[in-house]
Amino acid sequence: MPPSASISFRATCLRALIYILLTGALMQGVYYEALYLPDTRFTERGFTELAQSLLLALASALLIYARYGVKRMPQVTLLMFGFLFSSFIREQDSYLDTYVFDGAWQVLVTFVVLPCLIQVIRRRHDFVREFECYSNTFSFGLFAAGFLTTYAFSRLYGRSEVWMAILGDHYARTFKDAAEEVTELFGYALLLFAVIELVLLARRWRVSRNASAPQT
Repeated sequence: MPPSASISFRATCLRALIYILLTGALMQGVYYEALYLPDTRFTERGFTELAQSLLLALASALLIYARYGVKRMPQVTLLMFGFLFSSFIREQDSYLDTYVFDGAWQVLVTFVVLPCLIQVIRRRHDFVREFECYSNTFSFGLFAAGFLTTYAFSRLYGRSEVWMAILGDHYARTFKDAAEEVTELFGYALLLFAVIELVLLARRWRVSRNASAPQT
């Protein structure tokens, strides 16, 4: 796999600005939800939950593009797709339990995860080679940060016991839900940024490889 082309300082600043603006827009949406949507705030029908689903759907779609459009890192992108799309399905658990059947999300996640894992295990040597290249990139750093924020920190930060200890007699579940869901939203945003960087990286690799190919 060809080495990645360098990223210019101007491009880095532009992307940082875009990510800051997107993060600000998400937090403004959370503020609007808390201020004007008291009946649905931090519920399955609230802005925060819907934004989480949107971020996961966009990241999943970009990974499909990276695998089948750009055609780089097929095993890494497949495993990431299985992970993020499973998270997207998990976010729909309330709707699936209500309108399909109880436990439907577990069945759908199994149908997504198993084929992805089987394929990656079968091509495990390719996966290791791809991962060795990917693990040294900015995209992987963002992905690791998003993973830790969403699946570790938000769960610990959103524990009822923590907020009961902080708020004492003034405890209300809304505080706990807001802490967990907003932190989770930011984690999903980091995961989307990581996937965007992965797509840009894969495109640079493709351009670099095409440029270094011998002319006939």
